[in-house]
Amino acid sequence: MKGYLVSSGTELLLGQTVNTNATYLGQQLAGLGIDLHTVITIGDNLERLAEAIRQGGEAADLVIVSGGLGPTEDDISREALALALNITLQYHPTAKEVTERFFTRRGLDIPKVNERQFLAPSGAVILDNPFGTAPGVYYERHGKIYILLPGPPRELIPMFENELLPLLHNKSAGTVIFSRVLKVAGIGEPAAEAKIKDLIHSANPTVAPAAKRGEIHFRITAKAEGIEAAKNLIAPLEKAIRERLGSYVFGQDQDSLEGVVAGLLREKGLTIGVAESCTGGLVAHRLTNIPGSSDYFQLGIVAYHNLWKESLLNVSGEVLRAKGAVSPEVAIAMAKGIRAKANTSIGLSVTGIAGPGGATAEKPVGLVYSGIDFGDRQLVFKEQLVGSRQDIKWRSSQWALMQLYQELKKN
Repeated sequence: MKGYLVSSGTELLLGQTVNTNATYLGQQLAGLGIDLHTVITIGDNLERLAEAIRQGGEAADLVIVSGGLGPTEDDISREALALALNITLQYHPTAKEVTERFFTRRGLDIPKVNERQFLAPSGAVILDNPFGTAPGVYYERHGKIYILLPGPPRELIPMFENELLPLLHNKSAGTVIFSRVLKVAGIGEPAAEAKIKDLIHSANPTVAPAAKRGEIHFRITAKAEGIEAAKNLIAPLEKAIRERLGSYVFGQDQDSLEGVVAGLLREKGLTIGVAESCTGGLVAHRLTNIPGSSDYFQLGIVAYHNLWKESLLNVSGEVLRAKGAVSPEVAIAMAKGIRAKANTSIGLSVTGIAGPGGATAEKPVGLVYSGIDFGDRQLVFKEQLVGSRQDIKWRSSQWALMQLYQELKKN
């Protein structure tokens, strides 16, 4: 079955609202084995929305419209469906019950404007909405399925899972689309792709790379009769990719780098202190975003001015003056200093030039050093990053955590 998703709302086009519904529906439809071929966003314009629905009916078996089911004049999805299919909307008692319940539970009368929500095509199935005033609509015509869902995710998601999912299960014939995402960091996208170039041409399962901020994701997707069959198709390809990319693969699916690092610290019974300059506390922030982070995280210091690198982290003033704050010597000293001060298993440091100012010919914007003091070893890493100040700060935190991850995997 082919799917066509129409997201309705001018606020989406203006970027005022993030279209999380499209992401959610894409994932859910894939799990049902429905190939979502097109996702389109249309503003609050009746003719354009109706044309999108018509095009969806020509191109696909299933057309879903999200948004535009409210009671106001710019909520036009019902009218657009009627215009697209050349049908009339009729009063639907079940739709009235859904809308009426929202107000009666609150001891309120139904406003006149909400009576628009009582309308639906003749023969449509009304989808219940316990969390809002907008009934959903499931309508079959000439072998095609048309679905209208409310826009707010707090209403759309329960309606999809409780009302729509059972109806679609009967249409999907047991076929599923399942994906496994392998997350990679510490290597550039071209170099990573080169290692698995021949595997990317696989047909079922397929492999699709996507560059994320400081990461590369390789999505392996299989279509099969059931989840276990899809997983079995994916397994040999996943194994081959992991073998070729080795320790650059830090996680999968919903894993975050900080979460994986936290798991390793817990598993090994290690504690950590973090000393940061250019990242402004971002590494500590990410490590402490994990529930129970007090198990491993002891202390974080943001020492921006050299005065505090000396007084709080015991970095030599002579080294600072001779080598500069952005140097391998200072990165190591910061890592040793935070480890000693926090009395932890590991000291991790980051120092660099986030820009746009503060650079020299020898030390350009994006130059970053990270230090690790772990066991009887002191390690320093150098990287040259690009991007805005915010990009460099994030990528520096990502890069420092990846160096720590790889060291933890070795020990």
